[in-house]
Amino acid sequence: MRYSLRDHGFMFLQGASLFALNYWLFYLSELTLTSGLAAVIFSTIVVMNMMNGVLFLKNRLELRVVLGAGIGLFGIIVVFWPEVTDFESGSENLFAVSLAVLATLLASLGNIASARNQRKGIPVVQANTFGMTYGALLMLVLSWATGREFTFEVTLPYVSSLVFLSVFASIIAFWTYLTLLGRVGVERAAYATLFFPLVALGFSTVFEDYQWTASAGIGILLILAGNLLILKRSA
Repeated sequence: MRYSLRDHGFMFLQGASLFALNYWLFYLSELTLTSGLAAVIFSTIVVMNMMNGVLFLKNRLELRVVLGAGIGLFGIIVVFWPEVTDFESGSENLFAVSLAVLATLLASLGNIASARNQRKGIPVVQANTFGMTYGALLMLVLSWATGREFTFEVTLPYVSSLVFLSVFASIIAFWTYLTLLGRVGVERAAYATLFFPLVALGFSTVFEDYQWTASAGIGILLILAGNLLILKRSA
């Protein structure tokens, strides 16, 4: 658990960008944007990871990965096309879009920081431990600076949801995702995020009576095709 000041700086960057600020900005943006449109914006992390990987990690771009990502991004747009076309331009909406884009950029930088930390021999668990601690402290300061109240409800729904978000949606989810990132690279790992909204649609189908359309089905096929192209091994 002993690391240099420089390493702690990158773990702070990982925590602030990936575990804290990007969520805060997305929550603010979704006060105005629909979740589907936010999912489309967040899917651009695939492209951002490619560009940031080249810029900061000196990665090489593979044509197959670029084509697969393009197909997958187009698939996400097709799935949420109705929400994309319903978007109305206006200062409030454009500001919300800007927040979502900035949040996605921060998440991408967090991915890059994690990849850097793993290349320097810092295990995922240790980097996440320090990163989440730094991120939590940062949000604590922001909450205090913006005058937010701290509340805790001793109720089963509140406590159980908090435990789920802490253990499964944070500790386990980020451990598995960032481990994958270290093994397959920031470009391929980011493609997994395209499946997040599809999982959400699955839950929506079961609990909210979501009605599937032909365009949604075509979009999913495009995402799967892009996934196969990206993960296909070179001959």
